[in-house]
Amino acid sequence: MKIEREYRRFEGIDEVRIFDLDKNEFYKPTSEKFDTEEIPIQKLIDNVPIDIHTFIPYENGKDFIVQGIGSFTLDQFGCTPEDVKGRLMSKVLPEFFNILYDDLVNVYKTHEAKDMRFVYYRNNKVTIISNTRIFEDIGRIFITNDNFETHMGKPTDMSDRNFDEDKTSMMENFSQTGSYHKINGKYMWSQGIYNIINRPKEESDDYYNIVFDLVIPEDKHIVDKIFEITNRETAKCEEIIRIRTVDGTLKFIEVNIYSYFDESGIIIRQGLMNDITKQYPSEHNKPVDFLLDGFKNSKKLALLIEPLNKKQYEFSKGFYYLIEKNYESYHHSRDIINNIVEKDAAEQIIKLADGEIDKIDVTFTFEVDGNPNKRKIVDLFIERFDYNNRTHSLGFLTDVTEDIEKQNELIESNDIKLILIKEIHHRVKNNLQVLNSFLNLEKRAYRNDPNLIIDHMQTRLSSLALLHEKTYRSKDFKNINLKDYMEDHDKQTKTLVDMPVEVDFETHVDEDLNLSIEVITPLLLIIDELTMNAVKHAFPDKTAPNKKITKEIKRLDNNTAQLIVKDNGVGIKDVKKVTKNLGCEIIKSLTRQLGGTVSLIEHENGTAYKLIFPIEMKHTIE
Repeated sequence: MKIEREYRRFEGIDEVRIFDLDKNEFYKPTSEKFDTEEIPIQKLIDNVPIDIHTFIPYENGKDFIVQGIGSFTLDQFGCTPEDVKGRLMSKVLPEFFNILYDDLVNVYKTHEAKDMRFVYYRNNKVTIISNTRIFEDIGRIFITNDNFETHMGKPTDMSDRNFDEDKTSMMENFSQTGSYHKINGKYMWSQGIYNIINRPKEESDDYYNIVFDLVIPEDKHIVDKIFEITNRETAKCEEIIRIRTVDGTLKFIEVNIYSYFDESGIIIRQGLMNDITKQYPSEHNKPVDFLLDGFKNSKKLALLIEPLNKKQYEFSKGFYYLIEKNYESYHHSRDIINNIVEKDAAEQIIKLADGEIDKIDVTFTFEVDGNPNKRKIVDLFIERFDYNNRTHSLGFLTDVTEDIEKQNELIESNDIKLILIKEIHHRVKNNLQVLNSFLNLEKRAYRNDPNLIIDHMQTRLSSLALLHEKTYRSKDFKNINLKDYMEDHDKQTKTLVDMPVEVDFETHVDEDLNLSIEVITPLLLIIDELTMNAVKHAFPDKTAPNKKITKEIKRLDNNTAQLIVKDNGVGIKDVKKVTKNLGCEIIKSLTRQLGGTVSLIEHENGTAYKLIFPIEMKHTIE
């Protein structure tokens, strides 16, 4: 036997779940210790269709004397009223005493009623649902149980539903919509709801919100908001939530909930739900959702997905760190613009939100909660773009407060260091714009293979995030040790790239090869492209053993270094076709940016590329 207790926040009651009831644990035969007289309403108690239990407080609530137990419960334990009355609850019903003691004492002390639910399971199937109320009257504690036996196959009462069930079910099957009513604490679900959540009806569904129970953790705060609004006597609420059905399917659900009084003055909750998943790409194919992983640990750089959409926005953690808000309680709206000091910057953001312009790139001062003593300097870039016949927006938010402070300090001491700080700041922005360009190119080239775009962009983004993390920590933008960087890069790449087969990475880098960020940025992007090409094309035979991708980087002289990337795969059959694909074009473009030369070299087994590149490059900012 197992017992669980949980507060069901959607229904607002405590629920006790009892699995495989052992009556010997709940009922312990004991001798009668107290004389108890029948209460004046005993005849009424015996003739109502619910179980009513009566207890007399003993020693100011330390225990409770059983005065009477309902017939349904007595039948479950195979005993009579004479077997239980006049005994202490802790002795004759020990398990119930342990479960209910705190609730009984609270009702006894405060005289405030308490609602609960007991759910009994047998072989993990619900057999009995008991809606319970504990209250105090005439110096006694009463417990009422409205018991529902699910195994009886009791049909659902449809007489009070004002719709044609057959026609409604047919329409809901086509439109993926559903509805429910909640009256006096019980739900009535239409067939469309079961179509949405991908399962048949169960007899216990009248007692649970079977849709909100499936909401993913990230959207629980939306459900809390819905209940906060609809707990008023009359209210209306419209939201979009995501649920994961019992078979693992992620769905987007549009929820419209109304609260109103019927002609008898009874409060009614009515919900209309619409499965709008088809209007949204899947969780793996949303235009730029996959980029969030590259920003999840950054506190200075935030990715803003759909920042112009107040319902479907999704921001990385850096955003909430910057504005100092909890993401679960944050509600996205234009109100945040009021905390921007520079009015011209705020006006640009409003124009973008209103569709008057398509892009902004501004730096402004942000006051946390409008407090002028808590100011942060931030750089904001947002751009609109079209994807899957819909207009989306993507943005980057960078906290440059420390960078600006360092710049101000360096102005007084060393103008050269100030230039280096500016350069790294602008290079972050330039790199993000390069990624955006790659995204636009690949959207056109691989429009039928969005997963490929995801793999490529996530790898590039994570490489740049790792690079900038190391440079910020070292504060040396001209001497980045390549060997130290590549060790972390290989580990990260293996966790991000979707490898269809097991491939080993082997990397050899000269110990003393230090490069500036101007050199290492295009170099690592070239390495990413060559690695992704090898993973994708070199090993079509999943059973082949000892699959390997090798990278060798060494200094040739004081001015030049060499990169060789090779695999032991199947090799290239059509060289002309390969050298004209988008991946090679990107490699050539990055090589020109680096000022190097790239070539396909002979390799006994597999494919090999050689890149000759300069160790130093001129600064881009004077």
